[in-house]
Amino acid sequence: MKTRLIVNPRSGGASRALGPVQAFAVREGAELRLTERSGHAGELAREAVAAGYRLVVAVGGDGTVNEVASALTGTETVLGIVPAGSGNGLGRTLGLPLPPAAALAILKNGRPYRIDTGLADGRPFFNVAGLGLEAELADRFNRAVRRGLAGYLRVAAASLDLLRPSRFTIITGETRHELTATTVAVANGPQYGSNARIAPRARLDDGRLDLTAVPRLTLLNSLPLIAALFRGTLAKRSDVFMTTGERITVERAAPGPLHTDGEVHLAGAKVEFTIRPSSLRVLIPG
Repeated sequence: MKTRLIVNPRSGGASRALGPVQAFAVREGAELRLTERSGHAGELAREAVAAGYRLVVAVGGDGTVNEVASALTGTETVLGIVPAGSGNGLGRTLGLPLPPAAALAILKNGRPYRIDTGLADGRPFFNVAGLGLEAELADRFNRAVRRGLAGYLRVAAASLDLLRPSRFTIITGETRHELTATTVAVANGPQYGSNARIAPRARLDDGRLDLTAVPRLTLLNSLPLIAALFRGTLAKRSDVFMTTGERITVERAAPGPLHTDGEVHLAGAKVEFTIRPSSLRVLIPG
């Protein structure tokens, strides 16, 4: 199968993955390309689709996967993933192994599986998008030198100035919910990464998006909320708001940051989230 491997050398696990990926490319006659700047992975993926590549592999984190997958959505070209990021949320949800050699084996013996694509203000996302605290933290984390879960927690600990909650209006169909939240996540998959399950009921192939709004963080509720996040039990908490739908509108007081799979953009006060069912083919363990 004509294959292009796209490696983000800046991703958290790239140094560990590069050797096995290079060996795989030589052994299988695949083309290997390294990204040189933001947006380059998407350019390389679009080139590959136009050139008739049947399999395009993203080697990096959820941001790299987002760029490559965005170029493949709506085509018959299959996405392969070698998780090499900080959290690897989509890869974990798909059941992909984290060791590079094992993930590369899926490129030979895996099977194609169709998943949905989320759209936030028209921008594709495949795992999680969000507003509020998580978008602000994603922006700071993207500028941090140290990656991985420890690096993210370090950024979070230094960002107490971002904890002030905001007012949001959540609209699904004819239903409107007015609430105060620290962060609002709209999820295609269940977790941010590192098994932090922000939307434990979300499925990649159900044709719906799952919204989770986390309340004001206090000394009393912070640790229980974090524990529930990693245990996958946020849905059991009465102070966490959840809803689901094919189209979800989130309104806030003013424009601000929006993240899509950890990549941050400026968005308006009103953000539309929609779903494109079964729009991407991705390799999963056979």
